[in-house]
Parts: sequence; structure tokens; C-alpha cells
Amino acid sequence: MSTISEMHLRVDAAVVRSKVAVVVPTCNAGKYWAQFSAGLRLQGLPANQVVIVDSSSDDGTRELAAAEGYQVFRIDRRDFNHGGTRQLALDLVPWASIVTYLTQDALLATPDSLDLLLAAFENRNVAAAYGRQLPRAGAPPIEAHARLFNYPPQSDVRDLESRHTLGIKAAFLSNSFSAYRVSELVEVGGFPSNVIMSEDAIVAGRLLLAGKKIAYVAEAQAFHSHPFTLAQEFRRYFDIGVCHRREPWLQEKFGKPANEGERFVMSELSYLAHRGPHLIPIALLRTISKALGYQLGLREAQLGKEWSRRLSYHRSFWDAPAEPSKSLPEAREGSDVPASGPARLG
Repeated sequence: MSTISEMHLRVDAAVVRSKVAVVVPTCNAGKYWAQFSAGLRLQGLPANQVVIVDSSSDDGTRELAAAEGYQVFRIDRRDFNHGGTRQLALDLVPWASIVTYLTQDALLATPDSLDLLLAAFENRNVAAAYGRQLPRAGAPPIEAHARLFNYPPQSDVRDLESRHTLGIKAAFLSNSFSAYRVSELVEVGGFPSNVIMSEDAIVAGRLLLAGKKIAYVAEAQAFHSHPFTLAQEFRRYFDIGVCHRREPWLQEKFGKPANEGERFVMSELSYLAHRGPHLIPIALLRTISKALGYQLGLREAQLGKEWSRRLSYHRSFWDAPAEPSKSLPEAREGSDVPASGPARLG
């Protein structure tokens, strides 16, 4: 594992800006839109290089995105899949050499957040990069610690050898604020078409196994955290267990998450001891809940589809067809997304 020594390189030394696509899956993003679009607008990327893949919002999200000049593409809500939808978006921008993914609630923190992330590709062996996620304003201690633990202030570059020191954390990557070299992403098969979550970790693992590197760019920052309830944490970790059961190679190649979990708990207890000791019992209860959810997720085959759906955070995954219902030609029909090249405005 090495460090990034110069993260303030001009981005045009690393990539051609006209070949950078930004993809944002949305679903009722209206409550985030003012801050989200303001942060994205400050990055200086032409609006026609931003693709919004919207899961049939009913709050005006598509109209807000179109008003910004973004390319807007609607899919049925039942067709959304963490991997399949991002792969569909990738197929819709064949002109891009770098594709950046954001989620609708990831608010870019500085005007150069995108440039700092893209500068990681100055290292020609870097196939993917992700930025630092900061706690949202007013985040309580448990929520804040989760972001501070997973997204430290030090940048690094990981390769396959990093698994010996980082274990499964070597394949950690978040599509809430990430970028990929398209040629390398395609080479490892792109995103899985039907996955409950962790499509980013699956691709990260594939890239590392293919001899590529992944950069964590702490200087590239976005505000992004969630006030998960105890039940939501249980359901999320159930889904992580489902993913690990269906992608057993992740643990076979990179190790089990137990050690990382223990390190997280010790860090959380130390953090809360100074910032919220009254929250320690709640944190321990959440730890038990997450562990239970994860173990049940590993046993989803025994539980069956109906019980798995009840326990899952992403319940639509259990209802969706195995593959997206629209083919690529059908997806482009009636859409503003071009078949090749950035769409022209006006």
C-alpha cells in the first residue's frame, strides 16, 4: 500500500475532461436537489456530461435535472439494481474514458472535489478511485464515527498485496463518490447485473485480482452519512450477509470481515467514551443487531425468499426480475442520452 503524494495535480494532466461522465442514480431526490446540484455545478463539468438515471420519481426530480441541462433517463422502479443500473448507465456513455458515480445525497464539499478525485488517475495503474465521505451537518456521534472510521484523513493506493494487511478492507470502495477508468472496468466485466448491494466492493475485488490499483483520495470530499435506526442497521447487514454468501470469493481471496468488525467496535467505544459515553449501551446493542443481521443474511438460502424479503433493507431486490427489463436499444429510445458522444445542448 502506497500513499498519494501529489493530489493537487491539474486534472487535464491525468484525464481528458470532455471524456468524463458523471452518473447519478436517483429516486425522489427533490429534498437533496438544491444542495446536490449546487455542489455538482461548482465542479465546472459541462451539464451534458452528467447522466441522471431516475427510478420513476414522483417528486419532480426528472424535471429538476432537465432544468440543469443534465441528460435524464427514466427506468421503472422495479428495474433498479445497484449493479445492473450502474452498468446500464455505463453502456449509455460509450464516449467516456472515466465514469464518476455519485448518489443523490452525496453533497460535494469543495469546488475541486471532482478534480481531486480524477487526479488519482495520473497513476496509470489506478483503475478506480473513491473520495472521502464526511458526516452530514449535525450528525450524532455514532453516525459521525462510522464515517470517520471508514474514511480517514490519509489518502492511500491499494493493490492486491494490501489484502495481507487490510484483509477484506483492501477491496473497500464506495459508489457514493467514486470514479473508474472505463477500459479497466469493462475488462473485469463491469458491474454485476443483479446484486443486492456492494457492487462497488465486487468490482474493487475484481480489479485488485486483475493486478490493478485502487486509490482512496481523502482530499476529494463529500458530505454523506445516514441516521440509520437499529432496525435499518440490522436490515443493511442482512443484505451484506446475502452479498457475501452469493459472492463467496470475496472472503476466500480477501479474508473474513470479523477482524475489521472488531477493530470498528473498539474504535467506536473509544470515540464514544470521549464524545458520548451515554451512547455506549446503544452502540453495543447496534453491534449485536448488525452481527445477527449479517449471520442471518449468510443463511438466506435456508430462510427462503419470503423471509429474506421481510428481513432485507433492499426489499425490491427480492421482487425484481433477474435481469433489467429493458435492453440497451430500448433504454435509449425516447431518452435524451446519446448513443455516442456527449449530447449537445439546445
